[in-house]
Amino acid sequence: MARKRGYVLDYHKVMAAQDYEVLQAANGIVDAAYLKQRTLDRKTKELIFTVSLTVMRASKGHIKAHINAALEAGATEEEVLEAIEISIPEAGIVAFQQGFDAWREVTGAEGIEPSVEVFEG
Repeated sequence: MARKRGYVLDYHKVMAAQDYEVLQAANGIVDAAYLKQRTLDRKTKELIFTVSLTVMRASKGHIKAHINAALEAGATEEEVLEAIEISIPEAGIVAFQQGFDAWREVTGAEGIEPSVEVFEG
């Protein structure tokens, strides 16, 4: 798993010790649907993964990992942001903000200062 993915998550380590059979089965699905080269290229898969994690309100770290993978696969910062913006109609602003914050941290995007006080709530 580590050789093929290039990383392991903490839960992979615990599952390897506690229920290796289920870990292998779950990894088989990941391999077939995500890692194996099929019709979709890696960039497209990473953009889809980024959107699905945003909609599911995954941890910022998980979203950032796939943003970085999308960028490494050739996506532009603008393409990643546009993909995350697709989450707004289906999942709403709250879900979008999680993905957006992850994107902002990865890209270092800066905002502009408004001429009125910003709501921090």
